[in-house]
Amino acid sequence: MIQKLLTHRKYLFVVFGLLCLFSIFGLTRLRINFEFEQFFPDGDEDLSFFKSFTSEFENDDNFLFIALKNKSSVFDTAYLEKLHTLTLDVRELPGVVNSQSITSTRYPVKTPFGYSLLPLVHKNDGVQLKADSAMLANDERVKGYFVSKDMSSAAIVIKTQNKINVAQSDSLLGELKLLLTKNGIAWDEVHLLGRTFFQSELVALQQREVMISTIISAILVSIILWLIFASWWSVLITITGVTASLLIFMGLLAGIGRELTLMSALYPVLILIVGSSDVIHLMSKYIDSTNDNDDRIASMVKVIKEIGFATFLTSATTAVGFATLVTSRLNVIREFGINAGIGVMIAFVVVLLVVPGLLIQFKPSQLYQPKGKAVWLQHFADFAYQFVLKNPGRTAALFIASSLICVYGISKITTNYKLIDNLPRGAKVTEDFLFFEKNYAGFRPLEFAITVKPPYKADDYKVVSEIDKLENYLRSTGTVKSSLSLAMIYKSMHMMANGNQKDYYKIPEDSIVFNEYRTLLSKMKSAEATVLMNKNKDKTRVSTIIADIGADSIKIIGKQTDQWLKQNVDRSLMEVRRTGTGLILDKNSVYVTESLLKGLLLSVLLISLLMAWLLKNWRMWLISMVPNILPLLFAAALLGYFNIELEAGISIIFAVIFGIAVDDTIHFLTRFKLCIGEGLSVEESLAATFKDTGKALVLTTVILFFGFLVMLFSSHPPSLIVGVLVSITLVSALICDLYLLPLLIRYWYK
Repeated sequence: MIQKLLTHRKYLFVVFGLLCLFSIFGLTRLRINFEFEQFFPDGDEDLSFFKSFTSEFENDDNFLFIALKNKSSVFDTAYLEKLHTLTLDVRELPGVVNSQSITSTRYPVKTPFGYSLLPLVHKNDGVQLKADSAMLANDERVKGYFVSKDMSSAAIVIKTQNKINVAQSDSLLGELKLLLTKNGIAWDEVHLLGRTFFQSELVALQQREVMISTIISAILVSIILWLIFASWWSVLITITGVTASLLIFMGLLAGIGRELTLMSALYPVLILIVGSSDVIHLMSKYIDSTNDNDDRIASMVKVIKEIGFATFLTSATTAVGFATLVTSRLNVIREFGINAGIGVMIAFVVVLLVVPGLLIQFKPSQLYQPKGKAVWLQHFADFAYQFVLKNPGRTAALFIASSLICVYGISKITTNYKLIDNLPRGAKVTEDFLFFEKNYAGFRPLEFAITVKPPYKADDYKVVSEIDKLENYLRSTGTVKSSLSLAMIYKSMHMMANGNQKDYYKIPEDSIVFNEYRTLLSKMKSAEATVLMNKNKDKTRVSTIIADIGADSIKIIGKQTDQWLKQNVDRSLMEVRRTGTGLILDKNSVYVTESLLKGLLLSVLLISLLMAWLLKNWRMWLISMVPNILPLLFAAALLGYFNIELEAGISIIFAVIFGIAVDDTIHFLTRFKLCIGEGLSVEESLAATFKDTGKALVLTTVILFFGFLVMLFSSHPPSLIVGVLVSITLVSALICDLYLLPLLIRYWYK
């Protein structure tokens, strides 16, 4: 069968060439998705409650802040006129429901003739503006929301349609850019914050990331291959094989309707370096075992028979490592694992069917020009063999000490990740996020869902008074930077009805006065009141913005708040429950460890079964697993020692490491078994394995190391961390295979 395929290789080239052409056409249909909902953990009780609660309200992320700075203060007539014009104009943009700023906001004032609505700021009256400035300087309703803390910028708060998608976000931001240009405002002069801006910017960033990682990976792999083999034919064959694999993989994703996510920048890196590793094992074996005058087809058939099954197993174990990510509660991680597993197997099939046909077109001397460039590879392997042979006790002691150091590092791991940790380095979206964190309330929402018990209603005096108690407590924690509730609205009305004196910013002590405000509020049809209370008036919400202090820190504050609620809220009036997109996203820190352990256990189990089937010897199986557990401990220790928070995006490194690290072990033990089967002793078999396979193991690790190190060019922090950690850890896996594996074989193998 193999010989027939090689003999008729031209037909294979045509078939795969057509597949690549179809894939290139399919790439035009490949879409990138960045919906916040994909980061919500499936099957979570709080998520179910959140969906049920918001079905009667709106989401807590349907907003877009646009901050415009002024040279001195926002209380400048020319600046405020421009702000007001822009506030009104953005209401006409697609996807915008409403917009508001300090120039469009009015408040009720009690007069002898009833209530009148007055502007929050008198934008055309320079004298009155001074009074407005003094009044708003200490107004918690405005400061940090409509104006910055230092009063140097003001924000237009845009309410967007609920669950606005990426295409709608792109359309809205495109029209906004045109509107700003029309008003003489450059895009770099404004700061934006909100779901719309995040979605549009991160999708555009991901498109660039995929392209850049593909190009840089291909260039880097080409350089390393040339330095090792000193032959452009070897480089060309390898790049042809892995490029075909990548095109077919991406074309398949487009064909089955899969979308790219923030983790997708790893796909090109994975396919290129895993595919290159398969090519290198084939090419190295072909070069080492074939002379220029040999029958190349017969030689390649022999090579495939010797290492083809081992190459299949290495691909299968890598794919299994990725596939075990299905244990994650995050759909984005599950899809990444499934897609990456499919990609690895596609790379194996393409390499096995296409690359041998390309290799036999050339003599071994054309594929490798020995100029001293690859000598150090074999020297590295030979040194490892001699060191372990002469220093078994010292080698064992070093690994035991390293394991203990790793265990201590693992104890330092935390899951206290922050939103800023996931935003791209040096991008406008990150700069703007930091601007709002520093000068405004920020972005991270935390909702409190309030269910009112009959016969009370959400806007009853007693209920609003209880809500005020909750809001005052939240403010006292120092973590809540802004809040909106029915209590805040009634306190504002009471203050405004008393000449805007700050002492009156409280719930009126007289319920009759309160009921007057309630009647007035119903006539005004306040947008805030509509958002805060459902139609039946049996549910309301307290919407807060909290500091980005980390998931674990927020979890502690949440527990303290729950305890306060139990002791201080009148449960005969209402029930209060924490909810919101921020809380749901933070639940990932709870599930990430659970999913990681499940995934690792499943990965170890499945790969153990594959190894047991391959080796058919329980001692050999045990020997094979030990060197591949240690790199996992090493990776976890790096997280602890370098204070890298364990979150969903980072947790995939363990699946990547275990799935790839075991590959070298399989190649090593497969060759060792062949030698044993030929009648060699254990020591003779080890020596032959190091001579025959050692160079290929070092070479593939070099490719893997620099291949994943390409992620240093990524602006997405989790991708960068994954790339660096995997690169470093795979070197530790090579050390385990070259130093620990022969030590275990000498002592345990019979």
